[in-house]
Amino acid sequence: MQIRTALPSDQGAIVAFNQAMAEETEGKRLDENTLSQGVAKVLNDQSKGFYLVAEVDGNIAGSLMVTYEWSDWRNGTFYWIQSVYVMPEFRRKGIYKALYEQVKTLAEENADVCGYRLYVEKDNLVAQQTYVSLGMQESYYLMYEAKS
Repeated sequence: MQIRTALPSDQGAIVAFNQAMAEETEGKRLDENTLSQGVAKVLNDQSKGFYLVAEVDGNIAGSLMVTYEWSDWRNGTFYWIQSVYVMPEFRRKGIYKALYEQVKTLAEENADVCGYRLYVEKDNLVAQQTYVSLGMQESYYLMYEAKS
């Protein structure tokens, strides 16, 4: 297994992963054009974030996106782990753990990063247990949103 920063040539796999994740977790079919443009923006503009991919035998088996949140309280940046997806045949084989460990390494190498966070569906107990097993703790905060 190799963990690396995604390249523009990985766009198709990442789009497919995001589409599969939306269908699996929320029963949603995302607009392909909007999704493709959104992935391309991150791949081509690191100020928005970056993707990591896990390759197994030259094939992409999983990916995640990291975006940034500035914290004035901590005078530092949080890495937000998002768009996590591992192909079903590669689940429970350490793919997410390897991706997560790379996020940790990158955060430790960047003095501006004060932590890393993610959100998870309330009912996704398997994912929650995975995050706890990797040393994460449930946050104090609830998440709210409004659409514009």
